[in-house]
Amino acid sequence: MSKDAKQPSHKAVEINNAPPIAEQPSNKKLDQLEPFTCDADNQPLTSNQGVKVADNQNSLKAGSRGPSLLEDHFLREKITSFDHERIPERVVHARGVAAHGVFESYGTGTAFSKAGFLAKGVKTPVFTRFSTVAGSRGSSDMARDVRGFAVKFYTQEGVFDLVGNNMPVFFIQDAIKFPDLIHAVKPEPHNEIPQAASAHDTFWDFVSLSTEATHMIMWVMSDRALPRSLRMMEGFGVHTFRLIDNKGVSRFVKFHWKPVLGAVSVLWDEALKISGKDPDFHRRDLFESIECGDFPEWELGVQVIEEEDEFKFDFDLLDPTKLVPEELVPIQMLGKMTLNRNVENYFAETEQVAFCISHVVPGIDFTNDPLLQGRLFSYLDTQLKRLGGPNFHELPINKSLAPVRNNNRDGHMRQTVAAGIASYEPNTTGGGCPFQSGATKGGFTTFPAETAGPKIRDRSKSFFDHFSQATMFYNSQTDPEKEHIAAALEFELAKCETPAIRERMIGVLQHVDKDLANAVAAELGIQTPVKIDGPLNMQMPADADEKDYQPVTKKAQPATSDALSLIKNLKPGVVSRKVAILAADGFDAEDVKAILKALNAAGAHGKIVSPKAGMIKATNGDQIKVDYRLRTVGSVLFDALFIPGGKQSIDSLSKEAPAVLFVNETYMHCKAIGGVAEGVDFIENSLKKGGLPAKLPVDVMTALNGVVTASKGASVAKPFIEVMSKHRIWDRALKDEIVV
Repeated sequence: MSKDAKQPSHKAVEINNAPPIAEQPSNKKLDQLEPFTCDADNQPLTSNQGVKVADNQNSLKAGSRGPSLLEDHFLREKITSFDHERIPERVVHARGVAAHGVFESYGTGTAFSKAGFLAKGVKTPVFTRFSTVAGSRGSSDMARDVRGFAVKFYTQEGVFDLVGNNMPVFFIQDAIKFPDLIHAVKPEPHNEIPQAASAHDTFWDFVSLSTEATHMIMWVMSDRALPRSLRMMEGFGVHTFRLIDNKGVSRFVKFHWKPVLGAVSVLWDEALKISGKDPDFHRRDLFESIECGDFPEWELGVQVIEEEDEFKFDFDLLDPTKLVPEELVPIQMLGKMTLNRNVENYFAETEQVAFCISHVVPGIDFTNDPLLQGRLFSYLDTQLKRLGGPNFHELPINKSLAPVRNNNRDGHMRQTVAAGIASYEPNTTGGGCPFQSGATKGGFTTFPAETAGPKIRDRSKSFFDHFSQATMFYNSQTDPEKEHIAAALEFELAKCETPAIRERMIGVLQHVDKDLANAVAAELGIQTPVKIDGPLNMQMPADADEKDYQPVTKKAQPATSDALSLIKNLKPGVVSRKVAILAADGFDAEDVKAILKALNAAGAHGKIVSPKAGMIKATNGDQIKVDYRLRTVGSVLFDALFIPGGKQSIDSLSKEAPAVLFVNETYMHCKAIGGVAEGVDFIENSLKKGGLPAKLPVDVMTALNGVVTASKGASVAKPFIEVMSKHRIWDRALKDEIVV
């Protein structure tokens, strides 16, 4: 296959007779990577030194059956390369997926920052990596976990890495606790169990003793920890940064990524089943979306706080366990990021990319957030270990578009051949070059924030409120979302083997919401209220008073914030959604044509799922290609289900237990179901077999509880898509297990 054939996303293409996709702007970073790209099509095999290899199947031996000879340099080179082809995986964020793209600025950011890439109309190449946090590279995409959201901007002023998560807050307030947090959430050291899961003693022991984590626990136990797609996930810079304008004025800022498709989650039951059906669900979704032209998009926004307003809130801006409610500080959009190109090589790009939170450009600066301060060291130190030394910035994926000129020399895997004898500064032997640019000529300068105080290991009392925002988050959720948080806590804490840890965590939850604590405790057989001796926070003095937990009311945060709920902010629509069309030989061709045409027009994708692979034949003799064999997929891999008519097709499906399960799971997971003619009977009978309610009249088109039925396919398409655009029908939520 030629290189052009592997890169359809570069050109206008037609997908299922859809209108051509607009051609995307060229990506300068990809042009820069081109000299490093190796394409072996129609080329002879060579050694690492470019020597053509005549025989790559047999090592050099002393006779046909004799011992291999040490002088076989091709064998030694090949085996050595293989032995060393893996590098240490990341301690956290090991499992990731990434893509290239472009960020186009709206120009609104110039009011706050002198960063050149924020000027109006500037297009900046980006490389974005998404990841889970706790699991190793081989774990499932669908673990209940925080998701990393890291963006590398290749700006004309140097590299800017915006390193964040899909949650705006964090577990801890000070970086010195980060190793403890990760040790606690990783598999327990005596048996390396569990993988990519927080449902075990060491994690809940740690967070129940470190109550600063309580707000983050609400997020991780919510639907935010189970995104439907990386394309439908928000991103946050987590920390408070500074923006500096051309006049040297500093403002505090929080970074936000808002997905154009909106933020959507899956259910816990779906996540468990997806992990079995397709543990690569998220990375496959991202890859396929870009390949077919459904380019993921996010808007970059900021919450801007003037310097003089730093202390006007009843929480501390430098506390990474706190967010700034949007009701107090609205988000202002700066530009849009579009991911339009998949990587060519996972290792060379996704695995070797090095994000460092210390990589900033003029116009962006740091604050005294104690977690941020530690991460400034940690990220760089990690890359030095993982990528072998200080020259990781010379790897193609990390290389700056802006010229790099300095006196840093040599070291492991150095690629730059520095000319001249001046490797120091100041100098005259090199004409004084490279010279300092100074602040007036675009050089980076640190904002001169005033700071004073004694050397002390302490924590500001403004960081002592550990519960008010956890309560705000919980109270901001809809009833289904609150039920999911309670169910997640029940599942996780039930996995803890130490009763004292479970009880202590119930004691913590009592400070968030008593009803939530009581509901979880009842499922765990714990009597409430739970009495905890001494202060909850192990970092506070033993004689600390309960009032130290209470915020000092200034600019009071709201009791609820609608922005914190996924359901309240759902964007109706079906663009890029995936619909299973369940059919077999003898299906009604007109029904399938009608739904495919309607889905395509709406931007969704219909996929034929059938008991057998290959082609299936309609009643009129037409044939259609099967996209998925029934027993290799499940309802959890799709956003909705449609079943066309055709007696022979329905008779075949009725004999397939996976087909019956497909209907029941789709119903239980509150997704849209559409059926036509005999397909309606199959839906009704399947739901009855599963013990679920079903009464579906077919004489007239109807939409009953998100199940849309009709006698003809053309009439059902529009209402089916309307129901599907709601994502889920929450009135249909069931707790009962499916019985098939």
